Amino acid sequence: MQEILKRIDEAKHITVIAHMNPDADSLGSASAMYTHLLRLHKKVSFFCASKNINQKLSFLPWYDKIRNSFPTSSDLAISFDCASSDRIGTDLTCDLINIDHHKSNTNYGSLSLVDSNCISTTEVLYNLFTKNEIQINKKMATALYAGLLEDSGGLLGDEVDGTTFALVGKLIEAGADYKTCNQFIMKYLTLGALRIKGFMQTNMQLFSEARVAVFCVSDDNMKKSGAIGEDCEYALEEALYLPTVEVALLLRQNSDFSIKGSLRSKSSLDVSAIASNFGGGGHHNRAGFNIKNSTTLESLKVEILKLINKEI
Repeated sequence: MQEILKRIDEAKHITVIAHMNPDADSLGSASAMYTHLLRLHKKVSFFCASKNINQKLSFLPWYDKIRNSFPTSSDLAISFDCASSDRIGTDLTCDLINIDHHKSNTNYGSLSLVDSNCISTTEVLYNLFTKNEIQINKKMATALYAGLLEDSGGLLGDEVDGTTFALVGKLIEAGADYKTCNQFIMKYLTLGALRIKGFMQTNMQLFSEARVAVFCVSDDNMKKSGAIGEDCEYALEEALYLPTVEVALLLRQNSDFSIKGSLRSKSSLDVSAIASNFGGGGHHNRAGFNIKNSTTLESLKVEILKLINKEI
């Protein structure tokens, strides 16, 4: 931690990085650090390679400062919630600090702060701040709470315990706007999200005595609904509320015919191990991967189901 703070102190232009297609954890972590760096009177930029960021995250502080071009004058970058460097979405020539909580993190960068015991990267960052007596203001608290809320599944995840709720209490005491966070992260829906959710629920398939729920979404389905990739996550998460379902799988085809896979679990099955077979990773109960080589949704579904059935 001291090396990280020293490097930040020495830097002249720092860029905070949220991963491509960012969630509240990545964007919230970057937002909280952005606030801290402004207090240090540092020149700071906010980078995300994705051009279209989910509007449900628009409540986060400094959302309007995000740019998708990396500043060439930056002499230090800090990535948040990126398990591997390819999640950054651009090649860097400056020094890089890697802050994350994924157990699959490759420890890239000049310096790394990775703690897989934390539910979210915002929790890792909270520990960095508090252990070094860095005061957390209202904007930082809101951003940190947002990441914790999303990555804990609305505080319903298996990793949640008394320590988690103690952290929530401290963030609220620091001024976190938890009501706005809950409203946007847990309740926000677009028309596209509502349409694709209906399609997915209608076409959901159940396998292995209804213990595995599978969703296959084509690029044509996405275009007709007007949905974006993140919109598919709602139906995926809700499938785990079914009493018999232990694992949920989403295979979504992109316009270039690559396939994005997402896995969720509420059982002892480690879905990150399944994802690793396809170059992906994540957490025990939440994981994902991307397939760029040509294959069909149906053939990939069959292949993944074989792997799941070996474990459940």
